[in-house]
Amino acid sequence: MVKTIAEINEKISSGSVCVVTAEEMADIVDDIGAEKAASEVDVVTTGTFGAMCSSGVFLNFGHSEIPIKITKMFLNDVEAYSGLAAVDSYLGAAQTSEKLGIKYGGAHVIEDLICGKEIDVLAHSYGTDCYPKKELATTITLEDLNQAIMVNPRNVYQKYDAATNGSKKTLHTYMGKLLPDFKNVTYSGAGILSPLSNDPTYRTIGAGTKIFIGGATGTIVGQGTQCSTASGFATLMTTGDLKEMTKEYVNASSFTGYGPSLFLGIGIPIPILDADMAKATAIRDADIEVSIKDYSVGLRDRPVVRNANYEELRSGSLQINGKEAATSCMSSFKKSRQVAEELKRQIASGTFFLGKNTTTLPARQSTKPMKETNKTLFVRDIMSRDVLQVEQTDSFIVAAKLMRQNESNHISVVSNKKLVGIITSWDISKAVADGKEETVEACMTKSVITCLPEETVETVAKRLAKFKISAIPVIDHQRNVVGLLTSEHISKLYTRGNV
Repeated sequence: MVKTIAEINEKISSGSVCVVTAEEMADIVDDIGAEKAASEVDVVTTGTFGAMCSSGVFLNFGHSEIPIKITKMFLNDVEAYSGLAAVDSYLGAAQTSEKLGIKYGGAHVIEDLICGKEIDVLAHSYGTDCYPKKELATTITLEDLNQAIMVNPRNVYQKYDAATNGSKKTLHTYMGKLLPDFKNVTYSGAGILSPLSNDPTYRTIGAGTKIFIGGATGTIVGQGTQCSTASGFATLMTTGDLKEMTKEYVNASSFTGYGPSLFLGIGIPIPILDADMAKATAIRDADIEVSIKDYSVGLRDRPVVRNANYEELRSGSLQINGKEAATSCMSSFKKSRQVAEELKRQIASGTFFLGKNTTTLPARQSTKPMKETNKTLFVRDIMSRDVLQVEQTDSFIVAAKLMRQNESNHISVVSNKKLVGIITSWDISKAVADGKEETVEACMTKSVITCLPEETVETVAKRLAKFKISAIPVIDHQRNVVGLLTSEHISKLYTRGNV
């Protein structure tokens, strides 16, 4: 059986439409099969409610009595981009306050506007003959604006990587608080309810598709920035009228150590045109797999610790390197379900009709990394790979002979092939001066400052200076020694010598 969006809209108009949520559809397809489900169900509703940093609003303030061409504007001390027209600005959710920093930002201004609060406006201009005013200070509410149009360049991610932390210190990221030594995993997304996961080939989702956004009816503009359909990481550009939105589905937040973001509820209706669409919307949490990446590595391509599906992530814990790691979600499944249910109610009551996508998302599109004209050097590029090692149970005489043979002042100390310390020529000199014949373990430095091959040379150079050391062992994520970086290696970079 094949249906059209026009036919489904007729059913909505007549009140005979059958609409279910994505959670319900999975059970329906299991019970009666995709073919029968396609004949009985007309629309499947999805929902997501999570932090969407790439959100913002276009605002039109109207002309002042003495006209001004705004070149710089602040709303509650948060800068809005004003290089558009005389009295238009774009306020980004992630922009921070000049005085309060990351505690308050564009997302909070957006929520304050929705709540009807007064917003302090400060505008500057260089002045022209047709726009002579140079300074403007006023207060406005959402109702005072001509237009307040939310336009989100990159929202509704198809999938999010999960995050963990392999370092020895706690990290604060846009994925929340990450405890050291892989003790926790954070993830985002609504899994079974996730909009793009329920239409993975983007048959019905594209420019023109009508959506539920922040409590209002909105539209998909088209592909979002950083859209990578080739890898299953599609994104959407979305829009809706801020004046129709409610605080129930639009919440500001500030992540510790990261900054402002906007939690936004978005629901997308999936028309069940045929059995293939019915089958696609029967996806479950166990079918959606993501990579858990180590956020302690400050690189674009962070190492994958392991893969996991949403069923595992939502269970509350999983195994990493044989140890239990707690899992927690950065988005709200409860609110995502509420979005899907509300969209279902609106369609069933005949107040929400489907929009036909006029342009589908590009089929096999990949994202490119930023072009950098100045090459970033990593530890792996300049470190010494001829690693000198001794066992902690060896005599320091063994270490001294090894240093002399290799003209080195530093040797890594291992036990069961794992780094446990570092011994230097200075450590050996002290042992000799004291007239002791000690093991390496007795002479070595046990609290070793280390680095990873993926770290930048600049970052590690600062670490050497901070701890006033001249060499640092390079280890992998299992604490195996893979190299040594010294201040001499770094010096040669600046003197243009051979590394």
